Amino acid sequence: MAGLIRSVKRTQLLCKAIIFSSTKQNPSRFVPSLNNPISEITRRNYIAEMRKSAFEGNILRLLRNEIQYELERSPPKQPVTKFNSFTVDDRPGEQWIRLTRKFGESEDIRVEATMFDGSIPISKAGVDENVKLHITLIVNISKGDGEAFEIMCSAWPDGIEITKLFIRQNDKMPANPYFGPEFKELDDELQDSLYEFLEERGINEELAVFLHGYMKNKDKTEFIKWMQTVKSYIEQK
Repeated sequence: MAGLIRSVKRTQLLCKAIIFSSTKQNPSRFVPSLNNPISEITRRNYIAEMRKSAFEGNILRLLRNEIQYELERSPPKQPVTKFNSFTVDDRPGEQWIRLTRKFGESEDIRVEATMFDGSIPISKAGVDENVKLHITLIVNISKGDGEAFEIMCSAWPDGIEITKLFIRQNDKMPANPYFGPEFKELDDELQDSLYEFLEERGINEELAVFLHGYMKNKDKTEFIKWMQTVKSYIEQK
């Protein structure tokens, strides 16, 4: 019996020695996985990846829903390329468009129009119920001699408002040119004559109405394209 007990004790001591030796060589083999640094890093990376995937999945779901809603509610129309005597360049992906035309034998007219860039409230019975949207226009009239007559305008839904005008001399422009007084400071008769000058060249209320309808469609088109671009980027692996 004493011999059997001594044999068991020797076996226990041998096992302890083997475990001690192995632990020194590779401690992670005998440490619970939750206390294993490598296992912990792997677990954290997995959780982070799952959270990232869920977050991106939620963004994609919202984008798809919004795109579908915009397309079903009132899908954008194909932009027109002509308006009266103007040729219209939509400039996809940009915040402005360009209209061009000839007037008479010598004048080249170019109109740069922004998308909606401002608004003012409309008050009804003392309550602001809506807004009137604003579009900035830069009317450039040149006669091929290097100089151009530029007229800054605001296009409101119901008409054109001149804000400033000056002669642009291209490369001859000084560093700090004098651009003249504010338009409203000019003589009333001169103001009326300048509005008639623009009217004759098609810069009028009819153009303002067209631009507001055009920009409403462009705003929707660019918004949908933007959402589709963001969605495509997030979908990339």
